[in-house]
Amino acid sequence: MSRLLDKYNQFDETDLWKKYRVTKDAEIRSYLVEKYSPLVKHVAGRIAIGMPQNVEFEDLVSYGVFGLLDAIEKFDPSREIKFKTYAMTRIRGSIFDELRSVDWIPRSIRQKAKQLENIIAMLENKEGKKVDDEEIAKELGVSMEEYNSLLAKLSGTSLVSLNDIWFLGDENDEVSFMETLESPMNMNPDNIIEKEEIKNVIVEAIQSLPEKEKKVIVLYYYEDLTLKEIGEVLEVTESRISQLHTKAVARLRSKLSKVKSAIQKR
Repeated sequence: MSRLLDKYNQFDETDLWKKYRVTKDAEIRSYLVEKYSPLVKHVAGRIAIGMPQNVEFEDLVSYGVFGLLDAIEKFDPSREIKFKTYAMTRIRGSIFDELRSVDWIPRSIRQKAKQLENIIAMLENKEGKKVDDEEIAKELGVSMEEYNSLLAKLSGTSLVSLNDIWFLGDENDEVSFMETLESPMNMNPDNIIEKEEIKNVIVEAIQSLPEKEKKVIVLYYYEDLTLKEIGEVLEVTESRISQLHTKAVARLRSKLSKVKSAIQKR
């Protein structure tokens, strides 16, 4: 055990957080970084499972470190939220932000993802109900085999795309799919109601998904299970879970993009 862990583990952590919030003591900060750094590898490892081979695990870890540092600076110990839960959300968000910034997804794949999203939106608006795989494949003009192959190619993009952020005005006022832990005290008061509205839209969009797709989203993003673990829970293959996840993301993005556009026009 390191000197810092040995020194500070004997203290009540809530008291340490309160002290750090006031003093920004560098040694306490170093202790918190050291104590919670394993979370970065944990989150990076789970994200890496769904990434293409050209995405290096060590890169994901380095991206995640920024999220941990951000979590330490912004964590509010007065709220009834465990730091571990808060930090994992920030770490995941930081990794996804960096993946987007390096633009590792080929343009052709990005275009196909958008096409799938648009077709699902069009069909569901036209039919007034959830559409199945056969209907989507028919509209795409491909066989079911080609459709399943497309979903496999899009799987990596979908892991990133649900962490998109909605900016509401000030640079600190933001909402992402994963971010539901931000304290309203950190926001511009004029945007608090709008942020809550967006959260409600996200919840409603998830609830509207087909049952299996909804389970995949909840288990992956909120219960922190890997796609393989979700497959074991639902008793289907990992590749099938990946397909369900990709379709769920396309449905959610089509629903949320329309609402986002309407809100931003106000």
